[in-house]
Amino acid sequence: MTALRWGILATGGIAAAFAADLRTAGLDLVAVGSRSQDSADAFAARFDIPRAHGSYEALAADPDVDIVYVATPHPMHLADARLALSHGKHALVEKAFTVNRAEAEELRALAAEKGLLVMEAMWTRYLPHMIRIRELIAAGTLGEIRSVSADHTQLLPTDPAHRLNALELGGGALLDLGIYPVSFVWDILGAPETLHAVGRLGDTGADTEVATVMTHAGGAVSTTLSSSRAAGPNVAAIVGTKARIEIDRVWYTPTSFRVVAPDGTVIEEYVSDVEGRGMQYQARAAERYVADGSVDSDLLPVAESAAIMGGLDEIRAQIGVRYPGENNG
Repeated sequence: MTALRWGILATGGIAAAFAADLRTAGLDLVAVGSRSQDSADAFAARFDIPRAHGSYEALAADPDVDIVYVATPHPMHLADARLALSHGKHALVEKAFTVNRAEAEELRALAAEKGLLVMEAMWTRYLPHMIRIRELIAAGTLGEIRSVSADHTQLLPTDPAHRLNALELGGGALLDLGIYPVSFVWDILGAPETLHAVGRLGDTGADTEVATVMTHAGGAVSTTLSSSRAAGPNVAAIVGTKARIEIDRVWYTPTSFRVVAPDGTVIEEYVSDVEGRGMQYQARAAERYVADGSVDSDLLPVAESAAIMGGLDEIRAQIGVRYPGENNG
């Protein structure tokens, strides 16, 4: 498989985590772009990146970059991924994929038109413990899955100007935190047939707590909880008629889980052995999809990312959160 040459668009915390994991995995990180040359230079020096660009446009136009990791906040994902795709670059776009489904469908259509990969950076799906969990489910170890539950709850800054609390920056617990458990239940149970959401809004109008109850094919039920105002257990469970899987904290990162029989007997115990944060697995997957010509993820197709954004749109509509400039809720 021919390795892709990576460029990173933006220089914030998630960009740094991704760069570190690319270096850990020995992948080819060749360029970084920032709105500031000084910021690009500092990031390049930190991660030994050959080229530093003082604009996103310059990064997208770099002929030695094959794929761009878009690490800006959600409201910028559409424009920044569109920039990369328009310059013939594949794009790995931070989650949440976009702000809403309409934007996600626009990126999906553009990538298809150009024959390029556009992929949501939901790194959890590519981690080894999640791969093993899917194997167990496919083997029938759990029997009929009856329920899935997961939380993503953190104590985060309350400053109204902070990105998480500013509606103009796509703020709110749902798109930053809730995307993890919502995507997880979608992965295990498929798209919901019914969806009910409740939430609490902060002073800025951004959501601080969101809970969902969804039903799925065959009658399975899922529950999710996200909060930016309190740190909870951050665990998950998949419950079937023959056994259950208990995923330890922090369930969406490299961690451990147990397969437990109804009588409490531990059937299997899994402990992750992952170097770094684990974001390199999604990067390797992206390279594989490009190499095999599929230009779409088998674990999270872009159509599914768009559908999940539609689910988040519905959740926001039910709890009363609307971002500036949206024509629909």
